[in-house]
Amino acid sequence: MIRVDRLSKHYRDLRRGRVTALNNVTFEAHPGEIYGILGPNGAGKTTILRTISTLLRPTGGTASIDGFDVVADPDEVRRRIGFVSCNTAIYDRMTGWEMVEYFGRLHQLPAEVLTDRMETLFERLKMNELRDMLGAKMSTGMKQKVSIARALVHDPPVLIFDEATAGLDVLVARSLLKTVAELRDQGKCVLFSTHIMREAEKLCDRILILHRGCALAEGSLDDLRRAFGESDLEELFFQLISRHEETEAASNSGGS
Repeated sequence: MIRVDRLSKHYRDLRRGRVTALNNVTFEAHPGEIYGILGPNGAGKTTILRTISTLLRPTGGTASIDGFDVVADPDEVRRRIGFVSCNTAIYDRMTGWEMVEYFGRLHQLPAEVLTDRMETLFERLKMNELRDMLGAKMSTGMKQKVSIARALVHDPPVLIFDEATAGLDVLVARSLLKTVAELRDQGKCVLFSTHIMREAEKLCDRILILHRGCALAEGSLDDLRRAFGESDLEELFFQLISRHEETEAASNSGGS
């Protein structure tokens, strides 16, 4: 379970002063569910995911994984998550097997457990051709497979995908989305950020729509359609974004 309560993140910028990346965002995600965070670039999606993953410290509010607070219990949180982004960060001089094995050792898996786990992953993800291939020789899709295996090697209950299909061709992206759906079916709690409407519609059980650090709406697709009287997710999304921008503009105008 992921629980986020009034999460905020502010930065200091030399030109703009105080910048709000997240503003009191609250949501929960549960086992056996894909929870989508949908928003344009700069909405705050990555800030949320990096905060949940203990890479950023929140300015306000709280976030926890299985009851462990991301600030107070970062080691316990890291044991329970796997993180996949569009930046595969695969080492050129390591093979696919070496890369996944290295991360399994970082998670202190016993040798026999690690070997069995890797055999299962390489078979399930159809990665056996990558066992002895150096990272420098891999395509983007191959690197993403290794990145997924690396995130899954310690069998975490929570998986976080941050714009993971960005830069992938259609076939590789489709394969990744299928993998994400299978993880949900295995009972994993999956947090999936995207700015692609089709991915959100096809994959997510519930969706949080985010813009400029603010949560604009949250719920299942059916809930959102009923609440806003709009059947098309893309149109619903643009309506919410436009309203938020108009409200912000009016507020800024009134305060000037």
